[in-house]
Amino acid sequence: MPERDGSLKGKVVIITGASSGIGAAAARVFARQGARLVLCARREDRLREITGRLREQGATASHVVADVSRTEDVRELVDHAMSRYGRLDAAFNNAGVGIEKTPLHLIDDDSYEKVMATNVRGVWNCLRHEIAAMLTCGGGAIVNTSSVGGLVASSTAAPYIASKHAVIGLTKAAAVEYAAHGIRVNAIAPGLARSEMVEAWFAQNPEAEQKAYRSAPQGRAADPEEIAEAAAWLCSDRASFVTGATVPVDGGRTAW
Repeated sequence: MPERDGSLKGKVVIITGASSGIGAAAARVFARQGARLVLCARREDRLREITGRLREQGATASHVVADVSRTEDVRELVDHAMSRYGRLDAAFNNAGVGIEKTPLHLIDDDSYEKVMATNVRGVWNCLRHEIAAMLTCGGGAIVNTSSVGGLVASSTAAPYIASKHAVIGLTKAAAVEYAAHGIRVNAIAPGLARSEMVEAWFAQNPEAEQKAYRSAPQGRAADPEEIAEAAAWLCSDRASFVTGATVPVDGGRTAW
């Protein structure tokens, strides 16, 4: 796999939620920039396929099946990176789940807990173990995936909106606390990006596609690699003076 600019050359990077969508795109983007990857998700078949393809193209990659909502799974993920490569330089905490559009007063406890477990506790678990490892490595960079829903609200998705606002709060808190230790922590706030879930939704609801496009000045959905490029930049040394920030990658959605 030819490197594009080598801005992540030799860096050991964990990517969670790497089996599809933005996470799988990030695996390709980070590999092209020379990173050594540890990919994480719950779907082993997809992880194995993605890791194998990257290796065939010359990338250095391994994978760990893990559920980020489980502390022990995340500990094993970070331990794998440290034991295999001897260090951890960056992490893209991208794993997340959505919720079916439902009025707030009709959302049940299980739906709320599912969203919070992955989107908030998952980021919390990753931050704790990644930061602990980076403190032994002299620093690092972490990027958490929030959403435009972490910056503005929309109806019928209250737990998701709350969870993505929480990701930004965790990002700022960690950035302030560990800046003096050489650890940068930022977030990205993606807008609409094409994924398996989004494509299936558009197929079932053609009118929703055009409505979604009208909600952003650029009038389209992002390719997942466009989102991943922002995360790669924040993980690289080119963003050395950026920490505690939330970068919208939304085609102008939140500018309106």
